[in-house]
Amino acid sequence: MSNFWTSSIGKKVVMSLSGLFLISFLCVHLTLNLFLIFDNSGELFNVGANFMATNPVIKIVEPILALGFIIHIIWASVLTLQNQKARPVKYNQRNQSQNATWASRNMYILGAMVLIFLVIHLYNFWWNIKFPSLGTPLTEAVVGGVEMEDTYALVAGLFKSSIVYCLLYIAGGILVGLHITHGFWSAFQSIGFSNDIWRKRLEWLAYFFAIVFAVGFSIIPLYFLLGLGN
Repeated sequence: MSNFWTSSIGKKVVMSLSGLFLISFLCVHLTLNLFLIFDNSGELFNVGANFMATNPVIKIVEPILALGFIIHIIWASVLTLQNQKARPVKYNQRNQSQNATWASRNMYILGAMVLIFLVIHLYNFWWNIKFPSLGTPLTEAVVGGVEMEDTYALVAGLFKSSIVYCLLYIAGGILVGLHITHGFWSAFQSIGFSNDIWRKRLEWLAYFFAIVFAVGFSIIPLYFLLGLGN
């Protein structure tokens, strides 16, 4: 069994499972982020963010999520290097374009670009929320008699003050979508859940998630750029 996890197939399975886990996280993350535009007062987003910050289950899941990111990145890097060593001579570019999509041929590059966006995103939001004394101090808000951090002011303030970050966030959403167009269905293929019938269905489902994430994450900075946010 230990040989399986260290084999190329085992690494693909681990990377696939971690990728699907991260997609489930993105669903939750996007849902919370959309609260920014559903309630102009910011109360709904603050309540959601406070729940995520104080819920004991979320606190347990947080390090698991971080581990999922690390495993996904490491195994993606290892497999990419192994594939490059196995195929030192590149395939004819014309044949590549006929047999695979652009996203599938550039998954590692897309992943690296998403990682850069993720680091910037974590620095601007997660770091300031978790370590306010080391970053931008957060103001307090009272919702329903409960005192909590005004995370809405932090997020809305950054989007309204920086067109560059808004464009970066939009680019990040699009990159995530492109990464998922191939990553979603190939993850199921790696774990053995794919055949001629399900392959096409999973590909369509991958495009569905890709569009939802790309549009969903992009619409938030656009909302504040257009001056619709509080």
